[in-house]
Amino acid sequence: MTTKLTPHADLDRSIAELAAQADAWARLDIPTKLALLTDVKDRTAGVAGAWVEAAVAAKGLPAGSPLAGEEWLSGPYAVITWADAHRTALSRIWRGLPPYDDEWVRTGYGGRTLVDVLPVEWHERLLLSGYSGEVWMQPDVTPANLADHTASFYRDPEPEGRVCVVLGAGNIASIAPLDVLYKLYAEGQVVILKMNPVNDYLGPILEQIFSELVRRGFVRFAYGDGGVGAYLAAHSGIDSIHITGSQRTHDTIVFGGGEEGKARKERSEPILDTPITSELGGVSPAIVVPGPWSDADLRFQAENFVTSKLHNGGFNCIASQVLVVPDGWEHTHRFLELVEETIAAAPSRPAYYPGAEERHRDAVERHNHAVHLDTGSLRAHLRNVAPDSKSFVFTEEFFSSVFGTTHLPGSDAGAFLDAAVAFANDTLHGTLGATLMVHPATIAELGERFDRAIAELRYGCIGVNVWSALGFLSPRATWGGYPGAPLNDIESGQGVVHNALLFDKPEKTVVRGPFRPFHRMWGSGEFHLAPKPPWFVTNETAARTARLLTEFAAEGKLRTLPALFASALRG
Repeated sequence: MTTKLTPHADLDRSIAELAAQADAWARLDIPTKLALLTDVKDRTAGVAGAWVEAAVAAKGLPAGSPLAGEEWLSGPYAVITWADAHRTALSRIWRGLPPYDDEWVRTGYGGRTLVDVLPVEWHERLLLSGYSGEVWMQPDVTPANLADHTASFYRDPEPEGRVCVVLGAGNIASIAPLDVLYKLYAEGQVVILKMNPVNDYLGPILEQIFSELVRRGFVRFAYGDGGVGAYLAAHSGIDSIHITGSQRTHDTIVFGGGEEGKARKERSEPILDTPITSELGGVSPAIVVPGPWSDADLRFQAENFVTSKLHNGGFNCIASQVLVVPDGWEHTHRFLELVEETIAAAPSRPAYYPGAEERHRDAVERHNHAVHLDTGSLRAHLRNVAPDSKSFVFTEEFFSSVFGTTHLPGSDAGAFLDAAVAFANDTLHGTLGATLMVHPATIAELGERFDRAIAELRYGCIGVNVWSALGFLSPRATWGGYPGAPLNDIESGQGVVHNALLFDKPEKTVVRGPFRPFHRMWGSGEFHLAPKPPWFVTNETAARTARLLTEFAAEGKLRTLPALFASALRG
């Protein structure tokens, strides 16, 4: 962590400069906004290598480690693909069209309006074969009125400018720039980005990416600790706030600190009168549905779960924390065995995020059945957490490489799935994301019962046979907690980001992936060309594959594809 600190006088000046340009940005013509977005994309591509090098060094990853692939995908790749997707959407709006194609809209379970958001481009069908994503709208949105609930900012002929402070995240490098872009382009607000001290080493790189927007007075940067964030959040010149972080920080901003803050929260009496949106993480479940799995299936899905836990060292708001397994399934013991083996064998890395050792120690000391899987990386499994207990495993986000397992009774897929949905909704704190691992034959057998389970899960993103974090990487998907949380029980936050198609009333995103890699897909009921995903922590060519994916996203040159496919197949 660095100690760079922006003085209050400089913060005041930045806010005044933004306020002077707020109306100009809000009313700027779309062609100019498109040109500025293209500039952001091009500059991101130009600094991508330096970005990844800085992140790898700061997180202490070994030289040449495949884990560098995480930094490519969750860094420059995510920004480049969002810029591309939103350029297409904004171009359609300029031509008087909705940002989505009518062919993507369909009616799903219970008459819900769904929009397919992955794959929609030819290269997505090729590079993400076997993967799909759809955004579910809130119940009052229909195919007929969807356009009325999309891109509302661009339907206002004379929008008023506003100044937003984005309190940036310290873990995933693309969160802060994507939040800035969303506030700029979806909501028409100028932005001051307060960098998190954990990753403010990226500040100079992001300042290069946004340099033209900075030059024109639409973006400013700030640095410092929580005191700087508090000053900005309380500033009279700020019209809105967006935070990615902990519920504790959110509640301090909204209700104040100490015992009085807690009392105000209980009374639902905020001291903040500025609108605030947030993405706050939570306790994410990974649900294993019983079915006719082979040993190879168990191994592949164990790698899927382990990735959802160990990616970025476990310092992810969407990291799986509670593994929900069927007590009566013949493969449960073997699956848990493979999970522990895979975690122990996964590449070691430093626990770089502040407080990791304390959170690990607290989790392990408070559980009687804790198993250390890798002391160097602070990995631990809290076995056999009773589902009817009041365990902190279900209520406190660990933000570390620790996870717990709970067993629900039954070997029948339908009954277990119903119980798992109720458990996730009613027991676990947070609504950001949930992941289900389920054999395609079981999905077919359950039919509408499986669709009902997806509909009933109260999470902002649901992954089926793929970690729900794929929704974060999918630019047209929405990212945020399940809607409806009040300020004094915020769960995983209010509002969404990413959402390149600008849906005003989304409920959730559902992403789906292959149950097996392509070389074993026969007999699974699936057809695709997907090898081991490049985001798997067990993928040995992840760094090269992710770099080539980023280069292709930036340049779109077909000559990149042979090397990209060769690297992906060797993973």
